[in-house]
Amino acid sequence: MANSLSVYVEGLSLWSPRLPSWEIARSVIRGEREIPQDPVSRPQTSLLPPTERRRIPDTVAVALEVAVRACEASTRDRALLPAVFASTHGDTPISDYMCSTLASTPTLISPTKFHNSVHNAAAGYWSIGVRSFAPYTSISAYQYTFAAGLLEAAMQAVCERTAVLFVAFDIEATGPLAPMSQCCHLLGIGMVIAPDSLARESRKLQLAIDSGGAGQSFTRARSSAAQLLEGNALTPAFALLEALASADPSEVSLALGTDTALKVQVQ
Repeated sequence: MANSLSVYVEGLSLWSPRLPSWEIARSVIRGEREIPQDPVSRPQTSLLPPTERRRIPDTVAVALEVAVRACEASTRDRALLPAVFASTHGDTPISDYMCSTLASTPTLISPTKFHNSVHNAAAGYWSIGVRSFAPYTSISAYQYTFAAGLLEAAMQAVCERTAVLFVAFDIEATGPLAPMSQCCHLLGIGMVIAPDSLARESRKLQLAIDSGGAGQSFTRARSSAAQLLEGNALTPAFALLEALASADPSEVSLALGTDTALKVQVQ
């Protein structure tokens, strides 16, 4: 593709209650196993001390879980990786708590919940947990968040000639925000994206922006695994995960704007 970025996915991870690892999700996508019947309520990340672990919300827990697993699947030192954390809505249950408490009993606002309400909370916990001084970015682009985050991570990898950790996550919306945000389930996706491949099982991605105007067609995920995640704000990302689960080359079109697509060739 002309004017494209070439990067490699060296580490890949996923967590949702019914698909608590990329290995399980990949096997389900390939039709090699059945979907697990017993959901897991929350990822048990070991990155933080127990006292700190108990205070983190589900969004931070899932973001840390997929970040750790993606780094484990790559050959990179996680403390040296710049990071891009992407979330469509952030932690809407905490946002709902903050708004309702401020409207009713503002003096009883929880300092811990306030601390966890900021959009870069997960990225901050990550940098503390792995003792990283590398820069991080926290990004949101509404329904285009996954594609925007992937493009940001790829551009940093190519421009800075370094591997980049990319983490995307969203949680079920609650309260008056739910009809507006329309997000279900808890989902996290992690990738280590590099300009050159050091891992034997890495996949090459060619990314290009297509501003084709009205009538853009975006790729929809079709596997039974994707149906489990229907309604989450990151569901469009599953089309790329299906392509990465397959051994065959393919092209995926992700929404980057109303009439703009991020074309991703998986090689």
